[in-house]
Amino acid sequence: MTSSERIVEARLDDGLSALEIAADEEQRRQLLALVELLHKWNRAYNLTAVRTPEEMVTRHLLDSAAVLPFVHGPELLDVGSGAGLPGLVLAILAPNLSLTLLDSNGKKVRFQRQAVMELGLGNVTPIQARVEAFEPVSGGYAQVISRAFSSLGDFIALTTRLVATDGEWLAMKGPAVDDELAGLPEEIVVSQRHILAVPYQNGSRQLVVLRRRDATQA
Repeated sequence: MTSSERIVEARLDDGLSALEIAADEEQRRQLLALVELLHKWNRAYNLTAVRTPEEMVTRHLLDSAAVLPFVHGPELLDVGSGAGLPGLVLAILAPNLSLTLLDSNGKKVRFQRQAVMELGLGNVTPIQARVEAFEPVSGGYAQVISRAFSSLGDFIALTTRLVATDGEWLAMKGPAVDDELAGLPEEIVVSQRHILAVPYQNGSRQLVVLRRRDATQA
């Protein structure tokens, strides 16, 4: 094992421990394989601006894993999933979830499909489509998540028809989210806000959970 591989494994193990997430040996293997695959594809296809496996653990795996306590599904739609984040990480850590990864970028969806195949993830469906043209499951999704898709207003506007009547939007955001919250439609309300303490990562990260006003009152 190289020194870089040892650093990657230690960072993953320490980070998951700090997040109080228990991963068994198979899940740990899958997460490490995801980093390796992402690093390999990134050299050819430029999937992410993060270049080193060590930083991929922090800024992709641990950042994605930090929202796990607030994901209950059972169906989760990851909009603007890019290289499959946070969806692939959540699918590994919560195998009972049914994940749909949605992105319009062909090379990123090809990576998602390769990752699903190589990691043996039977609970993930990658789809290449624009959000506007995507047809949701009957009744909509229980939760729709976005990590770096668009502004909060656009996220809500583009996905309203995809969220179940009593479903939730999960928006992973930085400190600028307060400005975006001011422009929310009247019928959408913030039901929860959680500060995400991502190990090895500086800066403020938070998860904003939104629901329809009628569903919240009910």
